[in-house]
Amino acid sequence: MSGAPPTAPADPLGELAHRMDGVIAHAVHADEIAAVLESDGMTDDHIRRTYGRADSFALAEALYERVPRRYPEPSPPAADPWWTGLLGCLLRGLVFALPGLAYALAAPLLEDASLAPLLAGALTGWAWNQALSHRAHSWPALGDRPAALRCLRTGTAAGALLSTAAAVVCAGPGQWHVAVFASAQALYGSAATALLVLGRERALLYALLPTAGGTAVTVLHDLPPWSRTALLLASLAAATVLAVHATRTEPAVTGPDRARRPLRQARARPPHRPRVLASLPYGVFGLGAGTLVLYTALGDVLAGRTGAAVAAPAAVALTLSMGPAERLLRRFRDGTVAGLRASTTRGEFRRCTAAVLAECLCGYLAILFVLAVAGTVLWPGAPALGGVRSATLLLVGAVLWTGLLLQSSGAANQAAAVCAGAAAVQTLALLTGTGGPAIVGLCVAAVSASVLAVLVCVLLGRATAHRL
Repeated sequence: MSGAPPTAPADPLGELAHRMDGVIAHAVHADEIAAVLESDGMTDDHIRRTYGRADSFALAEALYERVPRRYPEPSPPAADPWWTGLLGCLLRGLVFALPGLAYALAAPLLEDASLAPLLAGALTGWAWNQALSHRAHSWPALGDRPAALRCLRTGTAAGALLSTAAAVVCAGPGQWHVAVFASAQALYGSAATALLVLGRERALLYALLPTAGGTAVTVLHDLPPWSRTALLLASLAAATVLAVHATRTEPAVTGPDRARRPLRQARARPPHRPRVLASLPYGVFGLGAGTLVLYTALGDVLAGRTGAAVAAPAAVALTLSMGPAERLLRRFRDGTVAGLRASTTRGEFRRCTAAVLAECLCGYLAILFVLAVAGTVLWPGAPALGGVRSATLLLVGAVLWTGLLLQSSGAANQAAAVCAGAAAVQTLALLTGTGGPAIVGLCVAAVSASVLAVLVCVLLGRATAHRL
């Protein structure tokens, strides 16, 4: 006994409209629907027998009239990996500069201190932490955040030990207290590196509050040595504990991702590891840039003409300016991307790049100059900003900003070579007594800034250097 034949749908047109609802609702003309019908292989004969319409165009007209229009909302723009808010940039500049207050708070504890252990520990830490930051940032790009945390745990410990060893080796007889302070600074620098890489600027700012508050109190009332030491140790302990906690905390997988992602896949390692040598230029740049900053801040001190306190305004201005510098790096990137859309020839794009470079660099130098003037006015005993001193400061700032720009655009080797070469030339001139430190620093900074500006125009004046 055979089954009953299938009955035809009561409303074939309604069933087709329901099945093609998304296509019909988003169509701006009935011809779009007709094109879809024909691409699905509907012949005019099938349309006449099934839907009672003459052809695909008539059927499309009927479907277009039946379904109301619903236009899809435009998709939100993709997240910009370069985006850094203004508040975040200013906060980073603040946490870059506040550690310098530790030297002011510890000044009575460092009487008759030699600069050699402090400089050796600081330069070693700057170089190591710059390279470590690049390597730690490379792991998440490969999809392996746990590896980045392991890199930070081992790298920060190794960096603190290396900086401490450099300070101890350079410490002379009777300078053990300087070596201890340099060791504490090395430990803080390692902890701060881990927190900054992981985006914990606010936590680092809270850790620095004891040192900042203690320095502010000393302006009105002298503190005994034990309280100064306690405040410094409080900031050091807070930064260290926060860094240890941050590098041991991994984000939990919750929600649908946890259900559908197997444990083996979650723990799988990426097929490639970031090359260790790829981080070397960043360390070399950190060493060269740190040396130039120290020579700029300590030029008179190294020449034996004044004490170390006058170094503070220049050093603070340069470190505080690093926050606005990051914001202007973003501004340069936005300007060049806009130039890519507006330019029609290579020459036109190069001119656009040069104009954006001049705008951003001048903006950064203006901010740096304002910070230097404010520091000179507010800092007790600071020397006046003379022509050579202010010119050198601005030129070194130009070296730092253009070097960071090249780094962020994939030209880290060139930036490292120029900065390291400038630091080597200035060091050699200081050791051999060639020329005055101020004039040598001015000439070295001028040449370095000019070379880096040319490199930016040449390397970043190509459209292929600006990939989104």
